[in-house]
Amino acid sequence: MNETAGSTQITLTARVNGREVSRAVPVRLSLADFLRDHLGLTGTHLGCEQGVCGACTVLVDGRSVRACLMLAAQAEGSEVTTVEGLEDDEYATRLRDALGRHHGLQCGFCTPGIMVTGCELLARCAVPPAEDEVREALSGNICRCTGYTGIVDAVLDAAGSDGPRTS
Repeated sequence: MNETAGSTQITLTARVNGREVSRAVPVRLSLADFLRDHLGLTGTHLGCEQGVCGACTVLVDGRSVRACLMLAAQAEGSEVTTVEGLEDDEYATRLRDALGRHHGLQCGFCTPGIMVTGCELLARCAVPPAEDEVREALSGNICRCTGYTGIVDAVLDAAGSDGPRTS
């Protein structure tokens, strides 16, 4: 750590979207601000900045986190994946296509967080999830436009489910 202009900084080294990055950052910088302002990864949206809306959802070591609530310093040595890092991901491709088929996209502000959360769910499910499992997984992602039906149907479709069901 070092002191610069009254703020303590650390050197953060992590893998972001498969690429090793190392930057000096203020210790109190959020992961969302690091991704957006230091790396130019603006797909990590900032909505509420209180961890409620889910627009800033990213994967840290394969698990969904709210990047606005996590300090960048906490990502030291971790693998961070943003929506930009899902470009060639098989789950993201299936989910992106399904969201279009099921009209699960409208304004698009929540879409990056929903994509990241949906991809995490698809990656960890050995069998297609039930509708209630999808709804639970997406419960931290607020969408003010769609009413969620198209989004849930798209995740079920991308998972290879035969349609809405309960577990």
